[in-house]
Amino acid sequence: MIPYEDLLKSNQEFFPEYQKAFDQSLKSGWYILGDNVKKFEQEFADYNTNKFCTGLASGLDALTLALQALDFPVGSEVIVPANTYIATILAILNNRLKPVLVEPSIKTYNIDADKIEAAITNKTKAIMVVHLYGKSCEMDKICQLTKKYNLHLIEDCAQAHGAKFKNKKIGSFGTFGAFSFYPTKNLGALGDAGAITCDDETLNTKIRALRNYGSHKKYYNEYIGVNSRLDEMQAAFLRVKLKSLDKINQHKIKLAEIYFKNLKKDFILPEKNNDYLDVFHIFCIRHPRRDELKEYLAKKGIMTEIHYPLPPYLQNCLKDQFKGQNFPLTDEIHRSILSLPISYGHTGEDLAQVIEALNSF
Repeated sequence: MIPYEDLLKSNQEFFPEYQKAFDQSLKSGWYILGDNVKKFEQEFADYNTNKFCTGLASGLDALTLALQALDFPVGSEVIVPANTYIATILAILNNRLKPVLVEPSIKTYNIDADKIEAAITNKTKAIMVVHLYGKSCEMDKICQLTKKYNLHLIEDCAQAHGAKFKNKKIGSFGTFGAFSFYPTKNLGALGDAGAITCDDETLNTKIRALRNYGSHKKYYNEYIGVNSRLDEMQAAFLRVKLKSLDKINQHKIKLAEIYFKNLKKDFILPEKNNDYLDVFHIFCIRHPRRDELKEYLAKKGIMTEIHYPLPPYLQNCLKDQFKGQNFPLTDEIHRSILSLPISYGHTGEDLAQVIEALNSF
């Protein structure tokens, strides 16, 4: 059987360093906001070419606190792709703001930069882009719009650690970059974890307070904050893995090339473009008989996933929010997309089995 993801295998080469990091952290006697968090924040900021990084408990918290720090008036509009994972929209709603959905490009699956301007109103305060599946959005056009309309840009980078647009790291274009380090990510922790990157010292200072009950100084609270601190132990593990992030990304890029070279033309493959360094957190194909294909592969021992089976605007919890709205391109993507095995634990031999099964469908 070829699993979709094998976290044990993907992390195995890091076990000796993980053990050292665990022992060091355990014996330090300091388990909240200690040296490992401070050092990881600096190391990840440096890696991502940002001035600042603040470690948080999850990627959702990163998105939520980014919006909270900007303190938009209640009901302000935030533009977001219609086919994103629901976390992006939850962050907007949790700040009592209004998500405005824009259709994605059918080629890249990211927000269609040419459709954003039509969605901007006098209530729009920000564009929240999502670098979905490991591919950057079309940042030139999007940055031009944020400057033209004086909007904040928040980047949801949860699936794209190390990805680039025209040789510039994602998460370094906007006001904030929001990252998740969920275990399956290219830079995955061994539990939940997240971070915000930015270049504005005042905003970074506010984020640091918001994550810690709204406090700069212990027992003195400036803001209505939350408890969302990156765990000291997870920071220690992330420091180990960060050193190999480029190697992990390159491994996944090589696996993607195997798919590109060997899959039949029956399948719609991800778009290739020299402007993008795609890190393939997810390698997705599209096929009109997706469900039948998924079942066929499972019978042959090939495990796949669907990212995602139902778009946010059709989720039960959001139906009233988007009542009467239609997003046909989003529907088409969610109806036909299928994610293939492409983890750090997979080999070329694994993919040969996947490709053989796919090509025999």
